[in-house]
Amino acid sequence: MCHGGSVPTTVSLPDDWPAHPDRSLSLNRMGSFDWDLVTGLMHMDEAALDVFDTAPDAYDGRPESLNPRVPAAEGHRLDALVSSALKSGEDSYGAYFRIRCHDGRLRWTHTQGRVMRGTDGRPYRIIGIVRDATDELSHSAERLGLDEERRRQTSVVESTTAALAHARTVQDVIDALGDAHGLERLGSMGMVMGLVEAGRIHLVAEGPEGSFVPGTRYTRIDEQYPMSEVVRSLEPRFLDSAQEFAHDYPGLWAKISYMRISAAAYLPLIAQARPIGAIGLLYRDKDGFTQEERNLLVALGSSIAQSLQRAMLLEQEHDLAEGLQQAMLPRRIPSVAGGEIAVRYRSARMGQDIGGDWYDVIPLPGGRVGAVIGDVQGHDTHAAAVMGQLRIVLRAYAAEGHSPGTVMARASVFLHELDTDRFATCTYVEADLATGVLQVVRAGHIDPLLRTRDGDCHRLPVSGGMPLGLSAEFGRLEYPVTTVELDPGETLLLCTDGLVEQPGADLDDGIQLLTNHIRGGPADLHLLADLLCEVVDERGGDDDMALLLLRRQVVAAPAGGGRLQQHVAPGDPEALVAARHMTGAAVRAWGARERADEIELVADELIVNALMHTDGPAIVTLRVLAGPQRRLRVEVEDRSSALPRRREAGESGVSGRGLMLVDRLADVWGVEPRGGGKCVWCEFVMG
Repeated sequence: MCHGGSVPTTVSLPDDWPAHPDRSLSLNRMGSFDWDLVTGLMHMDEAALDVFDTAPDAYDGRPESLNPRVPAAEGHRLDALVSSALKSGEDSYGAYFRIRCHDGRLRWTHTQGRVMRGTDGRPYRIIGIVRDATDELSHSAERLGLDEERRRQTSVVESTTAALAHARTVQDVIDALGDAHGLERLGSMGMVMGLVEAGRIHLVAEGPEGSFVPGTRYTRIDEQYPMSEVVRSLEPRFLDSAQEFAHDYPGLWAKISYMRISAAAYLPLIAQARPIGAIGLLYRDKDGFTQEERNLLVALGSSIAQSLQRAMLLEQEHDLAEGLQQAMLPRRIPSVAGGEIAVRYRSARMGQDIGGDWYDVIPLPGGRVGAVIGDVQGHDTHAAAVMGQLRIVLRAYAAEGHSPGTVMARASVFLHELDTDRFATCTYVEADLATGVLQVVRAGHIDPLLRTRDGDCHRLPVSGGMPLGLSAEFGRLEYPVTTVELDPGETLLLCTDGLVEQPGADLDDGIQLLTNHIRGGPADLHLLADLLCEVVDERGGDDDMALLLLRRQVVAAPAGGGRLQQHVAPGDPEALVAARHMTGAAVRAWGARERADEIELVADELIVNALMHTDGPAIVTLRVLAGPQRRLRVEVEDRSSALPRRREAGESGVSGRGLMLVDRLADVWGVEPRGGGKCVWCEFVMG
């Protein structure tokens, strides 16, 4: 092996050597060789054979006969060196390598060769020398051993630092140091670690498993413990023997002597000139610490302290940011008659990288409830602040009694007028759990999922508009309302995309995987919510997650107070179908089945009239009125102040029948002004 030496100078030998060998070689105790590359034979003089510890009669002129003297690894290296010199056109080479003597000892030797080439440049002969280099390398080998130890120590520091580089929590630091590989790198059988907290040392990692010493979870800094001492002095403490440990810390030693510790190193963890904790490394079968080992451990302590401080700051930032977001989420979810609700929020990232995910449950008049799920763009405290304002605004608009589409439109205008460049996706559901009628509005958000009573689950397609903020910016504030019925025992799932996003997979795949989890999930609503959170925790990911589960229970029809509302825009047949669907569901749920045809026909007539004879939308409201007789009231509001006139139908019978139908089928009806428009209403007595 050539250890750091320069390429030797070219050997100076006569071309007809070995016929006339240079006597200066033997005088300098060097052997010589002449290798004929054409025949493959190599002449070696007696001195050269002596270097190889080979008798002249044991050598037959073939280089292969020296193989027993050259370890395989050294032989491969020499062959590669010579081959490289021949192919590259070099005229000389040199190398240190080892040979194995008859007694098994390894001996350092050195070879130096000169390549002879013909006029065509092809090599045909190598002449050179070999010599015993044991004495020459005795000092170098010692130096090399020290260098190797330094390289090993550097490797330990680098590998441990690399393992700590990804630590984002204190537990990550403990795991990186305390696992089998970490302890193996450090040569330790166990580790203890404590953090300075309010004048005490909190033990956060405890030696080998099961070695916890009662009464040491929290210790004062002024107590007689090695970790307390290094925190006080800011100096490491190396205990070179069990006797030294027992003498200096008799109280602790009495409790851990069974562990057969032979040495220990306690290091202060110092960050920004102040102690943040201490670490202790425990050893078996170790006899003290060399100066090199002490230097290594001090360097490691510095690296560990930096990683630990970073992890502690990240945890503090995360707790602060998460606390901010949690403060903006509803503290209490109201109970809902006829339904069960479960909500969850998970922050999937550390540091200040929180998001604008939120949920909300809004009590509405008539026993109805508003369910909201949303996500403000971005992952920072600004996103959380915008989320808090948007949540309050949505709650206020919903509580004012606006239709779901209007709630979403006004929230979009509010966000657009805020001093922010953020937008938000959102789904708002107005639910009457007594009837099971859900009016769903979606603003750029993912579709809800529906779990049936038998445990099946499927995606619930909902017509949608643009995200909040963007729809106002582009003047597209129409949000279609989708009306669906939720049967008793069925569950609606609303979530943000943090629950369905998968690394390397598209959104549809994530929704399908979520659907499978729900199908196989528990029937209990809260257990199901916990299961879905566990899925997020196991997967990790870079996004927050908010989840809302709404289940309808079986309850009796309300005595009064039920209310449903639908916004029907001109030229929107889907909204008209949704309004008819809502009317039918209300009639069935509120116990007016015997008058279903009459009510549906009258409601449809009023809606069509409002759309035909005005320039704007119609707002349909259905309510149950309490009193001596329960009545179902249908209201159709429009923007025209012109009152309708009852006319006789013409001979064609095409027009003029609307109010005639209302008059004959409804028990009572009327018209009343509403701001700049009017409301046509009618009532039906329910049996």
